[in-house]
Amino acid sequence: MTFVVAALVLVGALCVFDLLLTFAVLRRLREHTAELERLAGRPSFTPYDPGVLVGRALPESVAAHAPEPELVAFFDAQCDTCHEHAPRFAARARGRTALAVVSGEGRRAAELAAHVADDAVVLRDDVAADVVGAVGIEAFPTFLAVGPDGVVVRAHTDLAVLGEPAQAV
Repeated sequence: MTFVVAALVLVGALCVFDLLLTFAVLRRLREHTAELERLAGRPSFTPYDPGVLVGRALPESVAAHAPEPELVAFFDAQCDTCHEHAPRFAARARGRTALAVVSGEGRRAAELAAHVADDAVVLRDDVAADVVGAVGIEAFPTFLAVGPDGVVVRAHTDLAVLGEPAQAV
C-alpha cells in the first residue's frame, strides 16, 4: 500500500511540475506574439542601396591599382548574375579606363576574371577583398561610374540601369 501512495504522490508532483512548465511556455509565447505584432510592418532586413556610394571618393587602394578609373565593377565568383553581367561590362569597359574587382577563388573566379581581363584591370584574391571592404560593397554585382576627380557619380547593381558613361577622349 505504501508503494501505491508513493507512486501516486510522485505522479501528482510530476503533473504539477508539467503544469508549471506549460504556464511558463504560454507566457513566453504571449511575449513573443506581442513582440512580433509590434514589429509587424518593419522590413526584416535593410535592402542594399548602392546609391549611398554616390558622392564618395574612391579609396587610395583603388587608385593604386587603376589610376582614374571611369568604370568600376565588383563581382563575386559564386554570383550567377555577376557571370551574366561580365561580358556586358567588358563591352562597356572597352576603350575606357575600367577596373573589375573579382572576389572569390577557384575556377569560377578565373572564368569571371577572364571575361573582363582584356578590357579592364582585374583585382583578385586578398587585394579584391581589401578593395571591397574599403569601398563598402554589400551586394554583387555592383557597378560604379566614376568622375575624373575620382568621385562616384552613379552606382547601381544593374549595369543597364547605371547608364552609359561619357566616352573617353
